[in-house]
Amino acid sequence: MRNPFAKFQALLAPGPLQIGKVTAWADGIATVELPGGGALQARGQATVGDKVFVRDGAIEGPAADLPTVAGEV
Repeated sequence: MRNPFAKFQALLAPGPLQIGKVTAWADGIATVELPGGGALQARGQATVGDKVFVRDGAIEGPAADLPTVAGEV
């Protein structure tokens, strides 16, 4: 039988995929600045200045270095 908590977690949607620029990195923790001006910390490998994809507090990989356009709906 599977773990009941694992079954429950499978029912939940994953967190949103966000993109941001790494502003600091130390001991495997990166500070990522989001396009809206917010910041978060995520685990993973990155270099200061890289654009990365972040989900649930973990860096998922590099993002393309394209201009970011934000609009309000």
